[in-house]
Amino acid sequence: MGLPESKLNAVPALKKRSGYRWVVLGIIFLVYLVCMADRTNIGVVLPFIKEDFSLNNFQAGAIASFFFLGYAITQIPAGFMLGKKGSRGIATVAILAFSVMTFLLGTVKSATALVLMRLGLGITEGPAPVSMTSTINQWFPAREKATATGVYIASTQLAPIIVPILATWIAIEFGWRYVFFFFAIPGIILAVVWYLFVRSKPEESPNVSQAELEYIRQSETASDVNVGEQKSLGWIDKVIRYQKVQPLTTFKSVFTSWNILGNTLTYFFMNSVNYGLLTWVPMYLVNEKGYSLMKMGILASTPAIGGLVGAILGGIISDKVFLKRRKPTMIMTAFFAAIMMFVVTNIPNNGVLIAICLGLAGFFLNIGWPAFTAYPMGLTNRDTYPVAIATVNSGGNLGGFFSPMIVGAMLDATGNYNLAFGFFGVLLILGFVVILTLKEPVQN
Repeated sequence: MGLPESKLNAVPALKKRSGYRWVVLGIIFLVYLVCMADRTNIGVVLPFIKEDFSLNNFQAGAIASFFFLGYAITQIPAGFMLGKKGSRGIATVAILAFSVMTFLLGTVKSATALVLMRLGLGITEGPAPVSMTSTINQWFPAREKATATGVYIASTQLAPIIVPILATWIAIEFGWRYVFFFFAIPGIILAVVWYLFVRSKPEESPNVSQAELEYIRQSETASDVNVGEQKSLGWIDKVIRYQKVQPLTTFKSVFTSWNILGNTLTYFFMNSVNYGLLTWVPMYLVNEKGYSLMKMGILASTPAIGGLVGAILGGIISDKVFLKRRKPTMIMTAFFAAIMMFVVTNIPNNGVLIAICLGLAGFFLNIGWPAFTAYPMGLTNRDTYPVAIATVNSGGNLGGFFSPMIVGAMLDATGNYNLAFGFFGVLLILGFVVILTLKEPVQN
């Protein structure tokens, strides 16, 4: 027997549906992999730079920190520009500019110049994450946004897996300056790739079929809501305050929304821990645990290995298990990562145990990371999202500015790395409390 007429009519549409949004996501993944490599290589080369320029821990922390000051400065202006101009040109310029700044970092002659160049790297890289997440928001339907964001966030964890080993080898073989010279090359190539293959909206791309475009946009109409995906999760919905929320359709509403501001504050705490670990774990392994530079390079990648798994699983869990609710994985991140910070302070000096504990810390810290980016998507529309995520990124990444310097000052005063991990644990507990105050918006 033949297929029913309704299914026969559906077959051509299915055949015509392209999957170009996944190509775009692949390019986003590569671009942000390079972004993270260029910003995190500093943690690996800090021991070499400290020796060359005779720096204390606070000064070394400042070199890492000033990137995030520049990064935060450009987030909100980039959000407004993206709302008007789209991501294609802005992202292309940003990728090219931060690649040039990465190269110039290898030419500095003083610690002061290094701090200023790191500030410049942050300024030029600032528009990139807003461009990446805005592109995801434009190119993916609500049911796939956290999954897509999880893949994007996974790139932030793959870089720290590769960077410690690669950067340590380059620094030992050629000198620390060549780390920046070599790392600048991929970004220059990807700037061209982005401009050629990525458009701000799927409607503007010749590679997107009408069927795929309709699939991407279908959840924007009330008639296309999948009721099954909005079924109750019982007590979980009560804890996360799952409810209808008035969409934020103006810039004023974005800046006055506690849900956006609370998410920003929590993201500040998360970034304080994330970038504090990226900066100081290499030094912790060398100074506190007594490992060689090459062994440090291997062990320093373990939080990112756990984080890579956590980020990918976190996006899928948020979309599929919790049915587009974002707060559950955010809560998991803050709670379990806080526990792991206190576990790390009590582990014996055993390489395998240290690797396992740092890997679990990275896993729990990142299982909710995609949700922090996807959460504002449920509160805003496609016009106000760039400003909303820019606000979250701007305020959140100030944690990356303050944390490395604060921990550096702690280490100068006490030399106690356990105090630093305790500080991270307290920040995560504060983040957990703030997350509980946010509303979980019902999404189409």
